[in-house]
Amino acid sequence: MSGRGGFAGDLRVLRQDEWDGWYDTLLRAFGGVAEAPEERETWRALTESDRSLGAWDGDVCVGTAGAFSFRLTVPGGASVPAAGVTMVSVAATHRRRGVLTSMMRRQLEDVRSWGEPLAVLTASEPAIYGRFGYGAATFALSAEIDTARVRLSVPPGTEDVRLRYAAPGDALAACEEVYARTVPERPGMLARRPGWERVGLLDPESERGGASPLQCVLAQRDGETVGFARYRVRPEWTPSGPEGQVLLKDLAGVDPAARAALWRFLFDLDLTSSLKTRGRPVDEDWQHLVSDVRRCGMQVRDALHVRPVDVGAALQARTYQAPVDVVLEVADDFCPWNAGRWRLSGDTKGASCDRTTDAADLALSVRELGAAYLGGVSLASLAAAGRVRELRGGALAEASVGLGSAVAPWLPHGF
Repeated sequence: MSGRGGFAGDLRVLRQDEWDGWYDTLLRAFGGVAEAPEERETWRALTESDRSLGAWDGDVCVGTAGAFSFRLTVPGGASVPAAGVTMVSVAATHRRRGVLTSMMRRQLEDVRSWGEPLAVLTASEPAIYGRFGYGAATFALSAEIDTARVRLSVPPGTEDVRLRYAAPGDALAACEEVYARTVPERPGMLARRPGWERVGLLDPESERGGASPLQCVLAQRDGETVGFARYRVRPEWTPSGPEGQVLLKDLAGVDPAARAALWRFLFDLDLTSSLKTRGRPVDEDWQHLVSDVRRCGMQVRDALHVRPVDVGAALQARTYQAPVDVVLEVADDFCPWNAGRWRLSGDTKGASCDRTTDAADLALSVRELGAAYLGGVSLASLAAAGRVRELRGGALAEASVGLGSAVAPWLPHGF
């Protein structure tokens, strides 16, 4: 069957016995570096073949695309079905032949047929996915903190938290319980399906860069685990003394005191002088506990890109932090079933979003709607960039406030 969008080959659902060749095509597209056996087997087990596509030129795989079955936290705390678009690649020999467009169109049609209102992805090259309607909706904070000079103050209750080392595998169940408690608290977080807990334990020696194997410390209060951190240490000795690095992989806590106890532990590890973090929430509390934020080397980059597949169902699935009643004129050339006018009415208790013939209050494309959906990007900022048009005075401010989130949305791990 020829794929739509110009690709003349065969675009079909992946068979399980085709996985190795399909996955090798993906690895080649991302540089051809072989993964450790434990990584390969983990991704083999997680791949949902019936939700994955392969593009074939004869008997050669030239394109890959998958979609994990996720549930995504949205503003208000609800957990919404979302297709986690993943493992997307096109062989360098088949660029500009419509392979990617064909896969993206087929995939979004499939997602719609599965009844999932959202598709989400992390982009190796963000410029690629905007044309398919994906908007950058969450951002991630990285930092390199000079712990030799930066001190950390802690909130009340921190001294009640006790820390203990645990083998990462032995502590997995306790860590997952903590993670599950935090999932409803932030838009963008993913409820982990069985098998995904193993991803956090992947620790191939080839990726340590001279650092230690993965270590784990648990935060406990009254015998209950209330937080955890997984990290590595990279020793370094200089003529002036030890200057090792702490490399944080994961950290979660159920309350400010638990989190502060873990951060203080990481700041104070012997023989180290810096702490490197990646992919943290942009509003994480440690930024307000440090003595010198300028010595924290912070950088922000895009993380989760969101694409409404069913505009009405997506907007109805979340709540709104202030009352909103607006008519949206949505443009969506790639998924024409979304195009047209939608009346969104909602508040903190719930929402409705239905087709309407009423005059539009705001005009935007589905890409901007995806960017604003989790509350981390305001419609007002998109309007300032010329990406949203206000057609009724006051509608922009109303919708911007309503769609916002009290906490920054955050993607806790890649996929």
